[in-house]
Amino acid sequence: MPPELNITPIHIIDVGCLLGLSYFFFSVFRRAQIQNILLITIGFIGLYSFSKMVGLIMLTWCIERLFIVFIVFIMIIFQNEIRRASEKIRRGTLFFSAQSKTAKQPLLIKRILQSVEFLSKNSIGALIVLEQKSLLDEYTESGISIHANLTSELICSLFWPGSPTHDGAIIIRGNEILTAGCLLPLTNSKVSDKRLGTRHMSAIGISEVTDALVIVVSEETGTISVAEEGNLTRFLNREALETRLFNLFKESTS
Repeated sequence: MPPELNITPIHIIDVGCLLGLSYFFFSVFRRAQIQNILLITIGFIGLYSFSKMVGLIMLTWCIERLFIVFIVFIMIIFQNEIRRASEKIRRGTLFFSAQSKTAKQPLLIKRILQSVEFLSKNSIGALIVLEQKSLLDEYTESGISIHANLTSELICSLFWPGSPTHDGAIIIRGNEILTAGCLLPLTNSKVSDKRLGTRHMSAIGISEVTDALVIVVSEETGTISVAEEGNLTRFLNREALETRLFNLFKESTS
């Protein structure tokens, strides 16, 4: 006769916790967010301590193996965020970036508005990409490295007719122009207005695959447009653009 299985309540709890941990881990894998990592790590430590204290052998063994996988998972999935945090540490702005960014917002918005207004009045085409949470490193590689403080004069000169960067996009991160003359992906969506050119199609395209906000100035009419989340809003005036930029910076620091 086969030996009797001595199943106790602790074994049932052990298996139940193991199944719950497996479901939790794969849920995190599917919908991972960098801000949840600290809570998840504390959860692992707390659950491991509990399982050791109660004597949940299977769960303890599983956590010990899963934690190693979890560390590797963090390094792979959040490599962009880790790189961004490393850059902030290098610049000494990891803990004080939000305060300094808030202080500089009005000046940055003023400079962007001044440049866009000048380009619009003179019908000089422009494509200005404001990076948000999604890093745009793969698109900066196609342009010319600038890495200079954002000024209205610099923006206008980069789009001045005849300049090497006139036909491309500039990418702005914080208060810095990273690159100019960048190539952006064109949208695959059907656009009802056939008069839209490559700049507008590129603006929609990059806004579909990232959370960037893109300002477009038409070379033909001087019309100001904004692309965001795959949608293009046209015929903006200075006041409407100013309101959107203030809301954008407010959202990024909240």
